[in-house]
Amino acid sequence: MQNVTSADGTTIAYDRLGSGRPVILVGGALCDRQSFRPLADELASEYDVVTYDRRGRGDSGAGTPYSVEREVEDIAALVAALGGTSAIYGHSSGAGLAAIAASTGLPFTKVVMHEPPYGPDDVDPSDDGEQVLERIRDGRNLEAVELFLMMTGMPKPQALQWAATPGLADLAPTLAYDFAVMEHGLNGTGTPVELLRTIKPETLVLAGTATAPFMLDAAHRVVGLIPNATYAELPDQHHAVPPEVLAPVVAEFLRR
Repeated sequence: MQNVTSADGTTIAYDRLGSGRPVILVGGALCDRQSFRPLADELASEYDVVTYDRRGRGDSGAGTPYSVEREVEDIAALVAALGGTSAIYGHSSGAGLAAIAASTGLPFTKVVMHEPPYGPDDVDPSDDGEQVLERIRDGRNLEAVELFLMMTGMPKPQALQWAATPGLADLAPTLAYDFAVMEHGLNGTGTPVELLRTIKPETLVLAGTATAPFMLDAAHRVVGLIPNATYAELPDQHHAVPPEVLAPVVAEFLRR
């Protein structure tokens, strides 16, 4: 484990594997740096791969008060530690955070957005989110995680099983951070249109054909908004993709 200090003094913990051109992996809701270790292992034969604990998770500090801008500063600190440039891969709300970071002009060589969970324009994303946050405020972290997983399209029996994973409920308070990320720049729509239009690096938008329909729809909307974006589908894959399936697609895009 290594550490960098973000602009507000918060310590951000990260692991670094492999060698080659650098790429930062950004996890989504309820993920820490260990969640992407299998993907990092697959990419490390060709790339200098960083997995990190987003603030408030794992070995990273929380910093107060929280803001999306502070999370972008955390990524900026990692880029600086890697020598000043890096590619970035984000999954789920991590893809939303990667998009925000890219829109600020951070020196990314390439961007991969894997199923950013933007909602339709006719759905208020705060409705279900407020129910999750209410359970967290009441100390019902397990219920909050269960509800959140069902919001993503996971069937209830599977959501109950996943929520019971040791340590997962401890991450429930950070769901507020993910909601803030996904609501950043919406301006009354389900997708941050103007934010996405400002992303300049070449971008790959990924989605699995077996994922929740709203995530497929979101991926199609996103690729139409980013000026230099391409779209790729992962056949028969859900929101979580085995690293041996995902890594070759990501590696090939970063390689070209």
